[in-house]
Amino acid sequence: MSTEGGNKAVVAALSANLGIGVTKFAAFLLTGASSMLAESIHSVADSGNQVLLLVGGRKARKEATPDHPFGFSRYRYYYAFLVAVVLFTLGGLFALYEAWHKFQHPEPIESWHWVPIVVLLVGIALEGMSFRTAVKESNPLRGNQSWLTFIRRSRSPELPVILLEDFGALVGLVFALLGVGLTLVTGNGMWDAAGTGMIGLLLVVIAVVLARETREMLLGESATADDVAKIRTALAEAGYPDVIHLRTMHLGPDDILVTVKVGAQGVETLTELADRTDDAESRIRAAVPAARLIFIEPDVRHATTT
Repeated sequence: MSTEGGNKAVVAALSANLGIGVTKFAAFLLTGASSMLAESIHSVADSGNQVLLLVGGRKARKEATPDHPFGFSRYRYYYAFLVAVVLFTLGGLFALYEAWHKFQHPEPIESWHWVPIVVLLVGIALEGMSFRTAVKESNPLRGNQSWLTFIRRSRSPELPVILLEDFGALVGLVFALLGVGLTLVTGNGMWDAAGTGMIGLLLVVIAVVLARETREMLLGESATADDVAKIRTALAEAGYPDVIHLRTMHLGPDDILVTVKVGAQGVETLTELADRTDDAESRIRAAVPAARLIFIEPDVRHATTT
């Protein structure tokens, strides 16, 4: 579900950004407004980021090899991290540079006054539809969590990335609209530079947040507390209520590694232990479908067992 919903949100965002980006750049060429240039680069960065997410999803489906026995699921995390790098450098730093340049040489918008306003209003409408798609696809996975909690705890990178990018795009368009609008009203190009600077700061903040969250995914996050509880319940139902230790790690958004040492009865035969362990594995997979690799070690608990 996370992969399908994530791809749908990515494609929706990519479609919106390609059209908006071309229109913004045309508006910049006609008016020279730096806010429009910053927003054009923002759309280019977002479009590139969405392509990166799609490439990461495609590469993650590669079959495991002897050199990579756990598969390639983490490609989705790696490419999500690249999104943060691109957003920071191409989007945020460029907009800040352009703002600094315009602050030194502010210029009014002298021609085609109506063009940037129309483009920005159309952009807000299109980005709003893209953001709505991301919200709709995220809701089944979000459950009762707040949006902030969902973004911080999600093990699937695509939806949080698109949510933050689309939200940033909407806020950036509002900043651009304010900068361009006040420049047209006052004739002072400093407002255009201020709008560009606000867009740059916004993109840098979003990039830092994305980098932090995808870093945790790359380092290997555990399964969610809900999934860990389901695994413990499945073990207890299979006759392993005594969990000596349990370790989980997301190899990918839909690929969890489970290693567990459980207390067993010393009088059980090897066949009985094997049957009980097979049953435990089946119950875990039924409770947590993403638990694809499961290693269960039955042991007799001693005072020093760890």
